[in-house]
Order: sequence, then structure tokens, then C-alpha cells
Amino acid sequence: METIKPFNETLTSAEMGKLWVTYTGNTMARCVLSFYLQHIDDQDIKKVVENALNLSETIVKSIKEIFIQENFPIPIGFTDEDVNLGAPRLFSDEFYLSYLKYTGKAGMSIYSIAIPLVTREDIRDFFIKTLNSTVNLLTEVNNTLMEKGLYIKPPQIPTPEKVDFIKKQSYLNGFLGDIRPLHALEITHLYDNIENNLASKALLIGFSQVVENEIIQEFFIRGKELTNKHIEISSQKLHKDNLPSPPLLDQLVSESTISPFSDKLMLAHKIEMFSMKIRTAGNGASLNGRRDLGRIYAKFLADIGLYVEDGTNIMIDQGWMEQPPKAIDRDNLASK
Repeated sequence: METIKPFNETLTSAEMGKLWVTYTGNTMARCVLSFYLQHIDDQDIKKVVENALNLSETIVKSIKEIFIQENFPIPIGFTDEDVNLGAPRLFSDEFYLSYLKYTGKAGMSIYSIAIPLVTREDIRDFFIKTLNSTVNLLTEVNNTLMEKGLYIKPPQIPTPEKVDFIKKQSYLNGFLGDIRPLHALEITHLYDNIENNLASKALLIGFSQVVENEIIQEFFIRGKELTNKHIEISSQKLHKDNLPSPPLLDQLVSESTISPFSDKLMLAHKIEMFSMKIRTAGNGASLNGRRDLGRIYAKFLADIGLYVEDGTNIMIDQGWMEQPPKAIDRDNLASK
């Protein structure tokens, strides 16, 4: 029996929230990618960025149609006023691929979590389609990185000779005693955190060069130093087991001091990306088996949480923080 799409159902909080954050995030992506396209020499990379921009524009258009149908106020997000297409190049072509991989992971985490939470079939179908499109985009990004000789593979480890079981509590050691080598999942998430931080640091270097507000500039410089510290800590854990870590991307930032983006967009971008780091650090902590790594991830989460809170306070002080959909304030109603 064919399922009838319940278009007459009111959006749930999960559907509102996920549509709202997807819409605002992709209005930001539309601004950023539009600027990147003004400065690309490599035609293969240009094609990937064009596909990413087309995807963001399609997502924004689809959600806008849903919001209009539901009489839901259209978020402002980010507009043409937040991008200066005439500004000089800020990043090299190679960076654009790392950037898309970095932001694509963030998008996938939003869309994949939305799918089991939404109940309306049309909204679920939208997120399934968006997730699949993002997976295809990231596949294109990785293929292009490999074709250009730019793809850095995660570390290689030996294939196990047989199935085995953990026999000693020392398996959890990380500070004292017999400390075992990193297992595959620990390596994976250390590597993933480094990879994300490399793109984040390069972005922070560029933003700190062009931002106009001194308070926000100090915030970006602090974020760069924090990110560099996290890269070093994670890399040291890999190096201790004679495993390689990916190289920095700092050299892919130009010397331009003319801003292509509004201070509002750059600040919101870094808050959003550091929020993604909370998710990646949490994933690493959940699949870890050594106490020293657990402490590292706890420190990362504390550092990042404080940084995001400080950035959010700046957004609020500047009057830039758009209100997501919220529950009814019953206490306030009662007091009236």
C-alpha cells in the first residue's frame, strides 16, 4: 500500500530545528563558495566547487519552499551583503578541496541525525536526498584530491593474523605501566580530528588577516592557537606509535588583508565549525579504549565548549545571533 505523505501535519521540533540549521548553514555556504569561484585556476577543482555551490542553492530553495508552505518565517541567514566577490584571492585552489571535505562532514552529521528523528515523509525524503548528494560531493572531492596527488591517506597498520580477545585490564592503560599501541578506531579519530583542525586553522589564519573588528580578530587568533595546540597533541599520539600525521595547510592562505566576507559571516562560520569539533571529539572519546586519550578528548571538549560560548557572546553583543525556533515560555505566560 502506498504511503500518503502527511503534508497536513505540523512540523515537529526536530523538523523545524534541522531545517532551520540546514537553511542558515547553506546560505553561508552559498556566500563562501560564490567567492571561491571568483579565484580558481584549476578547472577540475572549479567543477567540484561549482557542484558544491549548486547543491547549496538547491538545498536553500527546497527548504524555502517548505517554510513558505508551512507559513514559517524565512530565516535571514546570510545574503549577498555578507560577501564581497571583488575581494582578492584569500586561499589557494588546493585549499578549496580540503575546505569542502571539512564542511561536508559537518553537513553529513546534521542530515544523518535528522533522518531517524523526522516523521513527515516529505521532510525525511528531503534529508535522505540531501545526505546522498553530500556523500556524492565528498566522493568527488576525495577523487579529485587523489587525481591531483593531494590526498593524504590515514596511517596503514598490519592486517590481524587471527581473531583475538582482550585478556588484561592493562588494555585501558594510558599513563603508567604497559601501554598498548593505538587500535584502528583510535587512530581513525585522532586522524579525523587532525584533518578537521588543519582546515580550521588555515581558515582562522585567513579570517584573522581580513576581519575588521578587533575583538573578533583576537577571537580568531585565540582559535588559531587553540587549534594548533590540538593538532600537536593529536599528532604526538600518532607519532609515538610511529604513525604519520597529515601536514599543515597554512601555506595555502594568501597575504591578502581585504575581507571577502562580513565579520558576521566569518564569526558565525567559526562558531559553527568549532561546534562540529565538539561532535568529532565526542565520537573519538566514545570509541576510545585508553585513559590518556579519554583525558585528551575531555580537555578538547572543555576548550572547544568555552571557545564556542565566547564566540556566541560576541555574536549576541553585535546583534547578529538569529533565534532558532523555541518552545513556549510557560513561566513567562503565567507571570503575565
